[in-house]
Amino acid sequence: MKLAVVCSLMFIVLALVGPSAQSKSDSASLPFSSVNYLPGERLTYNVSFANIISAAHVELQVGDRGEFFGREGLQLRAHVETTGVVNAALFAINNDYISYVDPETGLPFQAQQVVREGTRTSNTSRAFNDPAAIPSKLRNGESPGIYDLLSAIYRVRALPLAEGSTYYLNVKGETEDYQAEVKVTGRQTIKTTVGSFNTVVSQVRVNNNSQANSYHIRIFFSDDDRHIPVLITARIGAGEIRAELAGSDVVKTSAPVAVPTTPVTPVVGPTPVATPRPPADSGDSNLDLPFKVGEQLNYQIFLGDMKPPAGTATFQVRARSRQFDRDAFQFTLRAQTTNAAQRLFMANEQISSYVDPKALLPFRSEMSLAEGSRRLNQILTINQDYGAATSDKGEKIEIPIGTHDYLSFFYLARTFNITPPRRNAVSILVNNRPKTLYITSLKRETIQIGSQSIPAIQLSLTTDDPQPDKYVFRVWISDDKRRLPLRLTASTQIGQVRADLAIIPLTSQ
Repeated sequence: MKLAVVCSLMFIVLALVGPSAQSKSDSASLPFSSVNYLPGERLTYNVSFANIISAAHVELQVGDRGEFFGREGLQLRAHVETTGVVNAALFAINNDYISYVDPETGLPFQAQQVVREGTRTSNTSRAFNDPAAIPSKLRNGESPGIYDLLSAIYRVRALPLAEGSTYYLNVKGETEDYQAEVKVTGRQTIKTTVGSFNTVVSQVRVNNNSQANSYHIRIFFSDDDRHIPVLITARIGAGEIRAELAGSDVVKTSAPVAVPTTPVTPVVGPTPVATPRPPADSGDSNLDLPFKVGEQLNYQIFLGDMKPPAGTATFQVRARSRQFDRDAFQFTLRAQTTNAAQRLFMANEQISSYVDPKALLPFRSEMSLAEGSRRLNQILTINQDYGAATSDKGEKIEIPIGTHDYLSFFYLARTFNITPPRRNAVSILVNNRPKTLYITSLKRETIQIGSQSIPAIQLSLTTDDPQPDKYVFRVWISDDKRRLPLRLTASTQIGQVRADLAIIPLTSQ
């Protein structure tokens, strides 16, 4: 079996399903829906294989519309990368793809790809669909033109996908051409880590490749105009491969630029498996974020039935500036027990997190923790491109791409869509080990903070541990644009702990 099918299933399989086809009963051109070519749309996927929960990461993005290679076009981009054990021990793949398509038809006219498999790297560029080469007469059910892998993904989304219909395609892969058909077999509700979806179910056959045909590929498209691929499954001898939607958002794209006719090397960086991330511009005033530089959130911490506060905590967005030779936000946390509680438990903690302003991903985390007799002073340098964190003592930690620290997660969670019953997921470092944290929106309610009654959304925080809700973490986020964490509660060894927001420093929005 091809490495690309195993490790990049979502991307390759969708290419096999392919493009602008026609129904068996109608050789006329099928409708073309441009809603599936929304500039800035970004879809991320986690690929699992057998008992390996995270085998690969895939990102698809619609780029700019402008003039490319001397003609009007739309840029599509993709990044495929194996992760964790698969990347280290089985197949090291890190591929980039760019396709330039006609905005009115979805037909590609230029495609580029950088394929990296272990130590082998190939960089290719090819032209597609010379109008003079497309035959004027087509067989019944045959679609005009040839698609590369990436453009095929978007063109199939633009089809009607009517139940009972069969569609056909011609797709040119890296080394092979595929003649495939996709049959829409029904509808099904699919549950993922980012929510439940009503989907259109399709079965894929590859008529000229018996091996690919034996994978019994099924694709579940969202049952709406966008036809987002929510889940892709295939079966091989070693087990099932699943590519599941992990995030969907729309980011700002840069102004269109003219692209020269000479091929350029595509550069598409990997992004986290976790959840959607907000866009950002170069200036603070333009950041589309629920927090601003200078924001300070002060909390009083209560233990059990004790009326005096047992501790205080202060979160602050200190700056956006050049930090460690990178543009960064600096987030800080200072937490400590008060005199009234120190006889029971002494704590004094300081954390600083330096994060990328666009992705809100940390690249450096500094911790100075004193909890009872326990002490920890540590600096972590985090390489999000390669999924690795290195401590100042030389310890190396393998992490999923897109892993957060305690502090960056606090701010990232404020950017999520938390409309109940939404569920988000994110990878987070806990005691130098990555864990999956699930953020489930439970319900809307009004809570009392001091003398104020504030509309809020209650969230539960659970993990992928054997006891997922061991500490019964609950968070109430203000139901407005600022998404302020108003209250946090948990059950700990020293009793029930509650942290209430004491001061709202900025004008309410």
